[in-house]
Amino acid sequence: MPSWVNTAVSEYSKRLKEFAQLNFIEIPLIKRGKTSDLGRIVEKEALLIQNVIPQNAHIIALAIDGEHFSSENLAKKLLATQLIAHHLCFIIGGPEGLSRETLARCHASWSLSALTLPHPLARIVLLEALYRAFSINHNHPYHK
Repeated sequence: MPSWVNTAVSEYSKRLKEFAQLNFIEIPLIKRGKTSDLGRIVEKEALLIQNVIPQNAHIIALAIDGEHFSSENLAKKLLATQLIAHHLCFIIGGPEGLSRETLARCHASWSLSALTLPHPLARIVLLEALYRAFSINHNHPYHK
């Protein structure tokens, strides 16, 4: 990841420690070329993702067509989700998104934006959104 991504991820990770324990699992992007079979690549990535999803995790896919939230509604959704699950697992797909099989395994699908976000930026936006939601739920001044 570029240094600006690592800096932002580090900053939000540090802030989120007040509210949650984080664990990042990165799956290396499979190389793509002009003649790559993208369907097979997405299938291979799906297997790699499936192998690292923690047992008993509430799995949330990040997808452009997922459920959209305002910051306040995300805070409410996060509270409701935490009532039914203690371990949340967010999945950010590669350039082609997530496989149908991966999406079917997820308990929910959330959208960070109607825009297509590159993976590094999606990671930062997710962390900021979660930090903002936790801040709202704990009356922390960050959201104000």
